Amino acid sequence: MSRRVLVIGAAGMIGRKLVERLSREIDPVDLVLHDVVPSGQHLIASDLSAPGEAEKLIARRPELIFHLAAVVSGEAEADFEKGYRVNLDGTRLLFEAIRKVGHGYRPRVVFTSSIAVFGAPFPEAIDDDYLCTPLTSYGTQKAIGELLLADYSRRGFMDGIGLRLPTICVRPGKPNQAASGFFSGIIREPLAGREAVLPVPETVRHWFASPRAAVGFLMHAAQLDTARLGNRRNLNMPGISATVGEEIEALRRVAGEAAVKLIRRQPDASIQRIVSGWPQNFEPKRALSLGFRGDASFEEIIRIHLQDELAGTPRPQPDRG
Repeated sequence: MSRRVLVIGAAGMIGRKLVERLSREIDPVDLVLHDVVPSGQHLIASDLSAPGEAEKLIARRPELIFHLAAVVSGEAEADFEKGYRVNLDGTRLLFEAIRKVGHGYRPRVVFTSSIAVFGAPFPEAIDDDYLCTPLTSYGTQKAIGELLLADYSRRGFMDGIGLRLPTICVRPGKPNQAASGFFSGIIREPLAGREAVLPVPETVRHWFASPRAAVGFLMHAAQLDTARLGNRRNLNMPGISATVGEEIEALRRVAGEAAVKLIRRQPDASIQRIVSGWPQNFEPKRALSLGFRGDASFEEIIRIHLQDELAGTPRPQPDRG
């Protein structure tokens, strides 16, 4: 694997886990970390969409670039201008900075896209030939990023691969502004002994992957022979299709009834509207044939959270019965 590595969005949850794994598995590694949020003395903090910032990051000619930075779905829907500035303009300026170097510079660029590039109505399972018809601003911004990545790769400016990540669950830490945040919240909060709010019906079905699986996707994409992709540079990643009710049953099996009782139903029409336009199930045959591997079950996703974030054991839960 390349040793001069740039991680954009390094202060985010996936970014931090990716950096930890890169540091373990590549020795020596020249890591350049970037985020808009200051976090640690070795991280460059700036706005990627500001003039000249992308050029500064590319000045050291990283051989491998992970572009993870984004305004998340709920925020991109609420703040139209910010979503397009960060998710589209920042991505375009990064790709342009790479192109302008010239002289044979052609880094591997791993771009995190999203299953939000797809919109309803859906087939029973989305296959590798299904059209991108996003129904949110976030999904539209990611779809445009995918097209740019494919075109810049076709023209030889970079060697890009786009990963349409499932919703990452269970996300550790505090809730963010993603409309999908409750999928993690109804697992993470009860496991920590706190109440969680469920804004949608238990019949809602979605596509999930653990943070550990997501980092695995990124690492595999960094080393993949992209000649196998041809001109189709963007891939649906493997995941687990589960309803909210199935999530809750998996929580019950892992942590017991007391944990499930900490979930409070509080319908939210705006969240329900956004989620209703999201994909529910996939047949990611192409990614599987290329060696990408996801989680085995939603119960495994919960157990991964316990292992990685809670030392393997849920905290004692109060009995509200």
